[in-house]
Amino acid sequence: LTADINYDNVSSILSVTVWLGDDNEGKPRNRSYNLRSKVDLKSALPEQVSVGFSASTSNAIELHQLHSWSFISSLEPPPPPAAAISSLSRLGPGVIAGAAAGASVSLVLIFAAIVALVVRRHHQQKMVETDEYHTDSEGEGDPMMEIEMVKGPRRFPYHELVEATRNFAAEEKLGQGGFGAVYRGYLREPAGLPVAIKRFSKHDSSLQGKREYKSEIKVISRLRHRNLVQLLGWSHGREELLLVYELMPNRSLDIHLHGKQGTFLTWPMRMKIVMELGSALLYLHEEWEQCVLHRDIKPSNMMLDESFGAKLGDFGLARLVDHAAGTQTMTAVSGTPGYLDPQCVVTGRASAESDVYSFGVVLLEVVCGRKPMSFTATDQDQQQKNGGVFRLVEWVWGLYGRGAILESADKLLNGDLDAAEVERVLVVGLWCAHPDPSARPTIREAMAKLHSKVDKLPVLPSKMPVPTYAQPPFGLDMDDGLSTLLTSSTSTSVPPHTTCTTTSSSDGRGSTSTTS
Repeated sequence: LTADINYDNVSSILSVTVWLGDDNEGKPRNRSYNLRSKVDLKSALPEQVSVGFSASTSNAIELHQLHSWSFISSLEPPPPPAAAISSLSRLGPGVIAGAAAGASVSLVLIFAAIVALVVRRHHQQKMVETDEYHTDSEGEGDPMMEIEMVKGPRRFPYHELVEATRNFAAEEKLGQGGFGAVYRGYLREPAGLPVAIKRFSKHDSSLQGKREYKSEIKVISRLRHRNLVQLLGWSHGREELLLVYELMPNRSLDIHLHGKQGTFLTWPMRMKIVMELGSALLYLHEEWEQCVLHRDIKPSNMMLDESFGAKLGDFGLARLVDHAAGTQTMTAVSGTPGYLDPQCVVTGRASAESDVYSFGVVLLEVVCGRKPMSFTATDQDQQQKNGGVFRLVEWVWGLYGRGAILESADKLLNGDLDAAEVERVLVVGLWCAHPDPSARPTIREAMAKLHSKVDKLPVLPSKMPVPTYAQPPFGLDMDDGLSTLLTSSTSTSVPPHTTCTTTSSSDGRGSTSTTS
């Protein structure tokens, strides 16, 4: 922004011209604003004044800086009539100097006022965009300030994303999530780059919605891995919260596992997806500077690129914890029934073991082609035990106990599979989804078993251990779906002093013993 202020002492005309932006040579652009007014500064100002510079944008965020300014003053009135000469000489040099100083002060004050008004007008949009993100009770700070220092993601103007999605046209809508919709868009810069734009519900002003937005920016903007969806930028303003991601042409995994419009996934494709998901989770848990708890691992959050390579996305529930800590206390239970570790509901804590549980459920789902929970149970035992509710982990564990675990493989594969790989993935999936968190492997141990073709598989109980649930901690909020999950799950009473211990053998297998 460049401003030029001129005052003609003869005509008493004050003119102000403001240019917005510079051209490539540093010269002002043609777009300008001009004001002219007749002002008698000599009568408007006192004899003695102070010169200064001041400007304000009120409570708007301001990123501008004053690079330079200069001031030139001269007082050269035209030759007055002879009578006026003697009158002027009687005024003395002090009056003349006072008038010059007054003119100088006026110009500086007017310049400051004009700059403040123009900048305030230019940043009215920023005042709307500056929402109260500091209301997060977790005290995480403002990720908007943190992300400014991160290389890669950038802030997009709201109008650019409106243009990219054709005003969020229904034809560009890719899907609907818990806190909003995802749209396909094409950016202007880089020209025609396809992106996926996550638009949080405009009517949703809840604290939870803002937390998801903040968390997603704070976490994923700092992560770099080939199997994580890349965040390109964000935009928040006009009561809108928007995230911009790379577009994954084949959308999410659940569409191909369960959707009628999906592509049939061969066994090699499924095995590749399983290994890439494990690679992403290993990075999050152990290979980054902090442990990242994703807390919502499921097929609808696993995106597929043009070659059906898997990338984990949706970090709205993710949290960062120190590697030494390993757990995150939750003020409210969040997650998806069927994938959520029931122990999260009991303890009110998310952990790496919770993510491993979700990973195990996804392994079973990819192999079996069945959702983790449904109300269409066909197995007689499932009908009797769960009131007609199908539970994938229990069903596969039952087949494992009968030595018929391969029967759980997706019938659409029609036997075109690697039996040894299928068995390995299924057993590791059950191991990860063990009801006792202490009996589960770490993600590194699970991946070591999946990679190996010679290591012995973990030996699990022939019958699935019965999970025991307790009353959730006081003050822990649960949504209806999670309450149903907790109350409908099998439970038993246990002696009050029962303890569980887990031991590991040299081949990585775990065994659990219970003592009273």
